[in-house]
Amino acid sequence: MKGKLVIAVILAVMGFGRAYGNTKGADTIFAENLKPLGRTIINSNGGLELITSAAHFGFSFTGTECAVYVSIAAAGQHNYLQYTLDGVYQKRVRIEGGSHAPVIIKADGTGKHTVWIYKATEAHTGALIIAKIAAPGIKNMPIPKLPLIEFIGNSITCGAAADDSEVPCGTGDYHDHHNAYMAYGPSVSRALNANFVLTSVSGIGIYRTWNRDTPSMPLVYENVDFQVGNPQKWNFSVYSPKIVSIALGTNDMSKGDGSPRAAFDTLRFVTDYVKFVQLVKSKYPKAQIALLSSPMIKDTSRQILQRCLLAIKKQIDTGYPNDKPVATFFFEPMEPHGCSGHPSVADHQILAEELKPFFGKLLKGN
Repeated sequence: MKGKLVIAVILAVMGFGRAYGNTKGADTIFAENLKPLGRTIINSNGGLELITSAAHFGFSFTGTECAVYVSIAAAGQHNYLQYTLDGVYQKRVRIEGGSHAPVIIKADGTGKHTVWIYKATEAHTGALIIAKIAAPGIKNMPIPKLPLIEFIGNSITCGAAADDSEVPCGTGDYHDHHNAYMAYGPSVSRALNANFVLTSVSGIGIYRTWNRDTPSMPLVYENVDFQVGNPQKWNFSVYSPKIVSIALGTNDMSKGDGSPRAAFDTLRFVTDYVKFVQLVKSKYPKAQIALLSSPMIKDTSRQILQRCLLAIKKQIDTGYPNDKPVATFFFEPMEPHGCSGHPSVADHQILAEELKPFFGKLLKGN
């Protein structure tokens, strides 16, 4: 079956390039020539750092295998990439710190093949660093000329705690359960033939986190990796989304970890949210803004969040009368099946199905 894939990691590598350089007809694309989508940088060593959840790039090759030279900065730690082969999702691949052996992707059959590489985890997990890709006949895949949706949010938007297929819930590290590719944003985008970027941080909210008063998304949104105090800012001219989806509020309304916590402040939430939407609009003045509620919030809290989002919409629409009105979407409540009270991969597909008509209409400009 074309698309069936076996992964092998070369165990002995005498420096970048030699492991695959002996393969007849191998060509190379270096990191600085790749065409990524998502928050990325070229570091001082010339490596492409995939920073945000589901940051991705593509390439094609001929023959039966290719080598992806990927590493992480911290020895003793690990991270994950995931990928598709010929349009078929394959799996996550664990990348060990301190290892420079390439990931070998093998295709079942000769001919031309297409691969898309994705970062499976979020920015706070650390970057995946791509040095180069080697394969016969390798060529860059340009980013498809499709409308782009930016999904701003928290752990749900990251696809965090969604995948226990390899590491059971309650074991391993937090990022062992991340699956950004299968999160609701990428899933609904693929269904609607749109590009996507994820701008999301686990635990974050509009004015506080799930168990602390800071940081908030407005505080870190402009920083390239969402880290407090990072002087390196993201270049918002790199891409221009048609829609910016914002799904925040779950963590502002959280009861935290049992430590003393002030009650949810609706006035501050609305005020800070309006300011954040204004910040987003300053970066993307032509984008349609969409405010999403939370499938994790139920009962009275759900009603409070919905009223807040409608109040935010009213203020933005009044302040920007010549722009498209803010769109709102209210999720149906969900009983999650992932780890630590998060949606599972299957749950994310349910959320994506809920969202398809909503985003489909926005993409058509209605």
